[in-house]
Order: sequence, then structure tokens, then C-alpha cells
Amino acid sequence: MNAEILAVGTELLMGQIANTNAQYISGRLPEVGVNVYYHSVVGDNPKRLKDCLEIALKRSDAVIMTGGLGPTQDDLTKETVAETLGKKLVLHEESLKKIEEYFAKTNRPMAKNNIKQAYLPEGCIVISNNNGTAPGCIIESGGKVVIMLPGPPSEMKPMFEDTVIPYFLNKAKSMLVSKHIRMIGIGESAMEEKIMDLIQNQTNPTIAPYAKEGEVTLRITANCSSREEGEGLIAPVVDEIRKRLGNTIYSLEDKPLYAVVGEMLIEKNITIALAESCTGGLIAEMLTNVPGISRVFDRGIVSYSNQSKVECLGVNPETIQRFGAVSRETAVEMARGIKERSGTDIGLSVTGIAGPGGGTPQKPVGLVYIALAYGDQVECRELRLMGNRAKIRNITALNALDMIRLHIMNQ
Repeated sequence: MNAEILAVGTELLMGQIANTNAQYISGRLPEVGVNVYYHSVVGDNPKRLKDCLEIALKRSDAVIMTGGLGPTQDDLTKETVAETLGKKLVLHEESLKKIEEYFAKTNRPMAKNNIKQAYLPEGCIVISNNNGTAPGCIIESGGKVVIMLPGPPSEMKPMFEDTVIPYFLNKAKSMLVSKHIRMIGIGESAMEEKIMDLIQNQTNPTIAPYAKEGEVTLRITANCSSREEGEGLIAPVVDEIRKRLGNTIYSLEDKPLYAVVGEMLIEKNITIALAESCTGGLIAEMLTNVPGISRVFDRGIVSYSNQSKVECLGVNPETIQRFGAVSRETAVEMARGIKERSGTDIGLSVTGIAGPGGGTPQKPVGLVYIALAYGDQVECRELRLMGNRAKIRNITALNALDMIRLHIMNQ
């Protein structure tokens, strides 16, 4: 089955909000045997919406629509779909009751125009909304399927998971199962060289590499009749890739690096403190996204000025004067200083030139030092990065997390 995602909302066209719903739906549908061939976005205009819907119905088996199910006059998705498919809108008493209960629970009066949300196309499968007022629905008509879901992701996602996914699973003759292998410390071309024969000889499953800023991901996808069959097809390919790429692989579960590192610290009960200069607290922000990290993350200091490096971390002023704030020597003293002051197992420091200014021929923009202190030892990594300020800071943070990961693995 081929599908098109049709998002409704002028705010999407104007760039006021991002179309994250389409991204989410596209990521889930292949797993239930539905191929997404088109994404469309249209404003709150009934004529243009009808034109887009008619085009989508001609080229796709299923059209999944998000947005335009609210109570206001410009919310016209249901009306337009009903007209296009020749369906009447009828009051769904159960949905009306749920809307009334929603307002009662939130202690707010219900405006009359909210009743509009309880009118649904005749003969449709109603999708209950437990997080808002607008119900969704599934319409089967003339061998096509039109699915309408509300725009807010907090409402759309659970409705999609609870009703739409099972609906397609019941119809699926085949499905796609994917495994994502995430790597750091290796470029896309170098990674590809190591597994080129696997890529060239792929049949089922397929292997697709793609690069993100500072890291690389492989998506292994099997076409199968069940998840169990798909996982069985994928497993030997993943095992072979692990043998070849080794410690560059940090996740087989599509987890971000900060989550992997945070969980490793918690599992091993390894305490850590950070001293960040050019990253300005970015590493601390990443780690504190991990639930339970307070058990091992002691503190993070943004020692941006030379004075703060001396006063807060105990860096020798002569070190900065002789070698500079951005130097291996300063990074090492920063790491030792934060470890000693916090009493943690690990002290990690970062100092560098993120740009766009501040570089010299001897110390160009993108020069970064990351130091990791543990026991009575200190490791220091020098980076020579390219890109704008945001990219340099982000890749620095990823490399710092990778140093922590490798250190824990090697203990």
C-alpha cells in the first residue's frame, strides 16, 4: 500500500511551525507495510485543500491528513473530505459526550462551536482523542483510505499509535523492519569502505548509510511478513557489521550518544564533573537530558574567561600565559582541577576556538582540546574542526561524550 501525508495549516506554509507530524508518520508507516511516496502541505483554504486531496487520491492508496479538525471557521478538513468523497457529516454522540467531559474536567465552559468537532463522516471508523477535543477518523471509500488526525503532536501521536498502526497491521501483507546502527569516530566514506561488499551484495535486508553532523548511521531494513522474521534476517548482517566497525558503534537501538553515555555512567556508578569553555555548558545540557543522571553528575562549570579558569579550577596563570587558554596544557589542568574540586571519578574539560573570530595561523578557528582526568591520569584529545560556531560546538560536545564512552568501555 502506498500512502501520502497531507498536512493542513497555513502556519505550516508560513514556517511558523515545523511539520514534525509528517516526519513521525513517515518513520512509522514502513514498519506496517505502508510506503510513503509523497508529502504535501496546504493552507486553510477549502478549494486548494480539495485540489490537493483529489491529486493525492489519484496517486496514493491511502491519504493521511493532519490538522484542520479544530472548532474554528478555518478548520475545514472534515467538511472538505466529506464533500470530496460524497459523505454526509453526522453527529457522533459518543464523541460529543467526550468533548463535554473534557471541558468539565478542565473546569472550562464549552463554546458552542466545539460541537462542530463531534460531526464526522458517515460510516467512518472513529479515532478517539484522549488528549484533546478533536476526534479523528478513518474513511474507506472506492478502494481508497483517508485518515484524518488532529494537528497537535501530543494528540496525533497516541491516536496514530493506538488506532492507525493496528489498522494498517491488519491489512498488511508484508512489512518493513529496521535496525539503526549509530557510529562516531569514523567518516561515512571510511565506514562504507569497510562494509562495501555487504552493500554491493545486499538483497534483503538492505543497508543504507546516512551521515549526521559528527556521526554516521546505518539503517538495516528487512522486507518481511512479521517482526520476528525481519529481526531474524537483520541479525546476521548486524553481527558482521559489528565485527568490522568495532568500537565506533555506540548504539544498536537508535539512541543518541548523550543517552548512551549517561546510561553507562549510571550503570557503572561513575561520577563526573565538567569544566566547559567553548561549549558553554552544552555537554552538561546533553547529559542532564538523561533521567537519573543526578546520581552521577556532580556539577558543570562554564569557565569561559581566563580568570574563571584560575579561580574556579585552579589552573596556573603561568600555564595560560605561556601556552594560552586554548592549549593541551590548560585543558589538562582544567580537567584535573574540576575532578579535584568535585571529588568525582572523572573530570572532563573542553577549551577551544569556536569562531567565527579569535583564530590565528598558529591556533585557527576549530582548534579544540578535550581532556579527561581519572585516577592520577589525564587523556587529552586535540581536534581540528571545520564549520560555523554551532557546528564546532556540537561536534566538540559529541567528541567529549565519545571520550567518556571509550574510557568506560576500556576500564
